[in-house]
Amino acid sequence: MQKLKFLNCKLIVGIISAIVVFLINPTSAFAFCGFYVAQADGDLYNQASQVIIARDGERTVLTMANDYQGEIENFALVVPVPVVLKEEQVQVQTPKIIKRIDSFSAPRLVEYFDDNPCRPERPIALELPQAATPESSRSAGTGADSLGVTVEEEFDVGEYSIVILSATESQGLETWLKRNNYNIPDGASQLLQPYIRQNLKFFVAKVNLEEYNPEEFSSLRPLQMAYESPRFMLPIRLGTLNAQGDQDLLVYLLSPQGQAEVTNYKTVKIPSNVDIPVYIKEKEKFPDFYQSMFAKSWEENNGKTVFLEYAWDMGKCDPCSAQPLNQEELKQAGVFWENNSVFITRLHLRYNRNLYPQDLRFQETPNRQFFQGRYVIRHPYEGETNCSEAREYYKRVRDRQQRNAERLSQLTGWELEDIKNTIDFVEIEGKETTPWWQRIFD
Repeated sequence: MQKLKFLNCKLIVGIISAIVVFLINPTSAFAFCGFYVAQADGDLYNQASQVIIARDGERTVLTMANDYQGEIENFALVVPVPVVLKEEQVQVQTPKIIKRIDSFSAPRLVEYFDDNPCRPERPIALELPQAATPESSRSAGTGADSLGVTVEEEFDVGEYSIVILSATESQGLETWLKRNNYNIPDGASQLLQPYIRQNLKFFVAKVNLEEYNPEEFSSLRPLQMAYESPRFMLPIRLGTLNAQGDQDLLVYLLSPQGQAEVTNYKTVKIPSNVDIPVYIKEKEKFPDFYQSMFAKSWEENNGKTVFLEYAWDMGKCDPCSAQPLNQEELKQAGVFWENNSVFITRLHLRYNRNLYPQDLRFQETPNRQFFQGRYVIRHPYEGETNCSEAREYYKRVRDRQQRNAERLSQLTGWELEDIKNTIDFVEIEGKETTPWWQRIFD
């Protein structure tokens, strides 16, 4: 049996780091806007999710990437969609576009180097180089009419076999899936019913083994669909059915206007523009720092929060964690409007079935105010000093190190004493070894 491991949704901080930045722990559980169903008793789970939504007016291009682990024969995905999709409205996309948009919008670490206190100059800001089946059976029509299920469309795209379904009641849809050899997660019928009442359709995809070639690509590629609908939403509740614990989702919203906003949940900016200790970079602790900071912020907001991690014009960045996307990459990300003016909003939420009783609803706005998750480390001057100002400078550095330790503890919940024991505090004694007058007497 062929094994498949899907694209990981860790954050790519900057150019490339140990994370696909978001700095997500790969052992954590994540989910998608639909749910997976497994044939028989297949051991599978969905672990991570990233979604790109390019929207202008009522036109939307949705790109979905998941982290699936399990037998390739067992993979299947069920996602509510607002309209019946035709074959020409669906395609597979390169996984690279997810990584590119992730790296461009990722929280970033910036470092400054103090100049010689005896020859003060403006510090230069530098960005860190970081990161951050057996043959598919066309059994769609088996008993569909008697169950209130209609097969609206059926086609193959790339390595996927896709069926678009409509249903009149959730129990019939659940029965249809089971009759077609899928093991529906417990509670599926209850969560399917609201989508049926909204007259949404169901996009069902599984792998066409005749088209899947593991030598050509080692993982399933993202699915991309284009449609027109006044509904600007993302279904997330189905994803809670077969995920393990709390789930994380990254949503990249692209618009020609400005920032996209969530209308039915509180949105909070992630803590940003704060100084943190140098060892966070030197000991490669940035992923641990960001993950802990996010978890603490999430808990302080009682979980019912969407976090804004990035809002910026796609044509520029300051500082850049990766180069802005070129025109071809924007096209791959779903940008269909001609002027190529693109504003990106990066949202991150951690959710479960109890905390988020509603799917995400969005709205486009003209707000073009910039925001980014940005974290600063400042290196003390390490060269020789020969002036009276040196001692005062190192006192200030030590005070700065103390403040950074306290701030790091507040942001992450880490023990302050453990942080202090890790920081290489500067020594003040003996820093001024040359008499103050020697500079002019020499």
